Amino acid sequence: MTSVQSHHIHGARRSRARALAAALAWSSAAGALALGVAAPAHAQVSNASLRGTVKAEGGVSQVTAINVNTGFQRSVAVDANGGYNFASLPVGTYRLELTTPDGVRSTDEFTLSVAQNAVLDFDFSAPDIATGGEDAIIVTGTRIRTMEGGEIGTNISQRQIETLPQNNRNFLAFADLAPGVQFVTGGNGQSRLQGGAQDSRTVNIFIDGIGQKDYVLKNGITGQDSTQGNPFPQLAVGEYRVISSNYKAEFDQVSSVAITAVTRSGTNEFHGEAFVDYTDQSLRAATPLEKFGDNPGKVKTKDFQFGGALGGPIIKDLMHFFVTYEGKRQEVPREITPGLSLPVSFFPSEYQGYFGQTNSTFNEDLFFGKIDVSPTSSDLFELSGKYRKESGEFLNNGINARSTISAQNVKELRFTGRWEHTADTWINDLKITYEDVKWAPTPVEFSDGSLFAYAGPSPTNPQPGVVVRGDLLRIGGGSNYQDKGQKGWGIQNDFTYTGFEGHTIKFGVKSKWVELNTLQLNNFNPVYTYNVAYPDPDGFNDTIPYRLQFGAQTGNGNPIVNSDNWQFGIYLQDDWEVTDRLTLNIGVRWDYERTPAFLDFVHPQDAVDAVSPANYPNLINADYDINDFISTGTERKAFTGAWQPRVGFTYELDDEGRFALFGGYGRSYDRNQFDFLQQEISVGSFTTRTFNFITGDPNNTCDPSPTCVPWDPIYLTPEGRDQLLAGAGAGGGRELRFINNDLKVPYSDQFSLGLRGRLTQLFEAEVGYSHIESRDGFAYLLGNRRPDGSFFPPAPDAPNSPFGFAPPGFGSIIIGTNGLETSADSAYLKLTKNYSVASPWSLSATYTYTEAEENRQFGEVFSLDYPSLDDYPVVRSSGVRKHRFVAAGSVDLPIGVTLSGKFQIMSPPYLKAFVNTGGANPSRDVISNEAKGNGDRWGFRQMDIAVTKYIPFRFLSDESRLRLRVDIINLFNDRNYVDYNNDPSSPEYLSISGIGVGGNPPRTIKLSAGFEF
Repeated sequence: MTSVQSHHIHGARRSRARALAAALAWSSAAGALALGVAAPAHAQVSNASLRGTVKAEGGVSQVTAINVNTGFQRSVAVDANGGYNFASLPVGTYRLELTTPDGVRSTDEFTLSVAQNAVLDFDFSAPDIATGGEDAIIVTGTRIRTMEGGEIGTNISQRQIETLPQNNRNFLAFADLAPGVQFVTGGNGQSRLQGGAQDSRTVNIFIDGIGQKDYVLKNGITGQDSTQGNPFPQLAVGEYRVISSNYKAEFDQVSSVAITAVTRSGTNEFHGEAFVDYTDQSLRAATPLEKFGDNPGKVKTKDFQFGGALGGPIIKDLMHFFVTYEGKRQEVPREITPGLSLPVSFFPSEYQGYFGQTNSTFNEDLFFGKIDVSPTSSDLFELSGKYRKESGEFLNNGINARSTISAQNVKELRFTGRWEHTADTWINDLKITYEDVKWAPTPVEFSDGSLFAYAGPSPTNPQPGVVVRGDLLRIGGGSNYQDKGQKGWGIQNDFTYTGFEGHTIKFGVKSKWVELNTLQLNNFNPVYTYNVAYPDPDGFNDTIPYRLQFGAQTGNGNPIVNSDNWQFGIYLQDDWEVTDRLTLNIGVRWDYERTPAFLDFVHPQDAVDAVSPANYPNLINADYDINDFISTGTERKAFTGAWQPRVGFTYELDDEGRFALFGGYGRSYDRNQFDFLQQEISVGSFTTRTFNFITGDPNNTCDPSPTCVPWDPIYLTPEGRDQLLAGAGAGGGRELRFINNDLKVPYSDQFSLGLRGRLTQLFEAEVGYSHIESRDGFAYLLGNRRPDGSFFPPAPDAPNSPFGFAPPGFGSIIIGTNGLETSADSAYLKLTKNYSVASPWSLSATYTYTEAEENRQFGEVFSLDYPSLDDYPVVRSSGVRKHRFVAAGSVDLPIGVTLSGKFQIMSPPYLKAFVNTGGANPSRDVISNEAKGNGDRWGFRQMDIAVTKYIPFRFLSDESRLRLRVDIINLFNDRNYVDYNNDPSSPEYLSISGIGVGGNPPRTIKLSAGFEF
């Protein structure tokens, strides 16, 4: 939102110019000029819109918007009441040309932001009270104002992206300035977005109006499952808007945070830039383990990021291009630490070398290119493409040795072709898309693995009758072996009609044909688990395992699962100016998806026979009907109930439109993640086989069966594993997966109410409340039952899940269904000081108070310790901090330096443990509290700053300059631990349990240099 300082009048008679100049100067001073949100305009998901009225003697017949950097222009007619409406304009800097009987008058420049609904009214009808020169300057007002309806969110400008400190060049790092939004970066460098109490699967990002949804994996958008990479090159992002709730009907496949970003385009002048960022271990503080661990000293670290961009004209005012590349080369510190917080000296000397500091590598290459052409004043064509490639080694902190690493392999290719055609009262926007995404981690080492576990008296504080369990160290080949992705075409069309006075009506339809694919060969490397405390409690057992797990094909299908999905969505939206003060945003959408791999799936006959009453009578008196989960290929129908009404309003409280009451309600459907649905097929074709061995270990026992056999050293060989498979029979001990035939789609209901105000020319404030309920989340339950059909044993036995009561010859029954629920009530206060040349500093600050609840541990999908999701208590969410404050700002200093910073502080995490209590009706007590401290400070705290010095090179061009920059991440070196003692019986319950890497990096200095022209 940019100030409009003046309008220059060209091509008119001098007397008319003076009259209009005086009239408009008078009307501005008197308040007759309205720059407000009274008249609504409706933007595209990524474009902006501009609407208003023009009054002048003799009338105005036409208004033309001209992008001053590209020459792009659009003209609209003015109706009988003086109204004009640009329903869709690309983001950029514009001037208006007003056609009157006396000629064409041109305004000064102003800027339209992403998804902005802007209004600019002109009143030339006031009396002629002053005169001016031949080129009179008319002061028209302070700024353009916007109408956002019931949306709760914030805009992130290109200046913020460029100047605010950050560690990873992920443009999403500032999305947490919006109320209720978290940008979470773990100790492993991986990041995710989260809205309210919902997990990351429910978000969606729209780049130039195209959703980047991941249909297969978690974290919401493609390529972001288990990666330190960025979804898009930051140099290619112009600006973006974060909407945490109550978006309009255009937004699909999202039930929490929606982000709409616009990419940069070339202009009529050649502009380019290049940059390098660098940091290493000498530029950061030691991690807690490096400082206090058994082997002090910093591990080698490197973070080298580089890239460049170039844009300009191909044909001036007609065709432009923009290209960019960003690369990343990282060596990331990792810490291998013993489980149960044991000292390294607990282990024999041959294993002690597995512990300590190491690193993993990560490489990323991001490319983006765009060509736009405007052959006529009514047509705009765009062609853009993105390519992403990632490689390196994936290793987390913890007990996994370096040999267990997986090689990263991420590739993403996307193309978008767009044609926008404009007429007098309508706009048609057609987009054709293609995407090809691959995510394929693969073990670097193929060898047998060993997992050393502990089950016995506490090795550090033994107590009579108390058995301590925990995993200590994992060596050998890794288990993460997958190849998953999506590929296909899409077409979407948005038609906007402005021919009805007071209405902007938009109708859109989208269809996608996308192939989803998965290959999951996890545990391809066998893993033998040893209880190091048995048979010699004073020794270290690494010769007699009590369990073996390995992946094997059953012969019942192909582990490669493909599904040719069809997605369809349709919506209607009307932005209706009911009165001069009241605006309604009324919309509805409907979405549909057909997943043949799920709908047409036929359960193998041996799986159906395994759960039949004849073979497994345990389900006769069960609390669910297994027939509701068995598919013969005809029972399942695609969900058709995804109707989504969305209503918002804005009511101005004063004539100038400085203060407005807003609110809304909306229902938003997401989708069922394909990685859940495909497990019926993949688990039946390649699954993890588990065999327990009878060794005499009293803490690891099993009843003799085909999957519980006396230990024999031959089982350490491939031949021995084949013997185990043959002895297990037709079922092979494989797990059985069944999903509810009447599966629904997750959704959320969103309510908002608030007050927005423009306190001064550049200062805005907003206070509001939102309530979001999410329902029908997907979860897996344990389908095993005891012989009498019950889940828990009778009293007075302690309640425990019936894992030992699987169908003969098979593993456990796992059933998938809907039922995960969350709710979040948030109150927030947002303050914004906008940057301007006259006042060269900015500030965006948001405080959010949230009460959130959930019926399952945050982020958990498997719910195997109660018979149904209705049995889980609804308790406070562990994934949402109650208090959260985020502030970011920048200031231009007189010496050509820009100082910027970002500060975050949050209350401690909420931890909870569940304890089953016995009795005729077992209950699940919740023992919970906020964590005790967080290292150096209460809760989470992080302060980042950046200092940028610009050195002009005007002998090259007026805009050429060298940029030198220093970022200091985590200025106060807050540790922000994330590991806590979660054992309610421990006197250290809820206290920090380890000195490993926490939830943010140690104090890190990043050096940057760049050149712009």
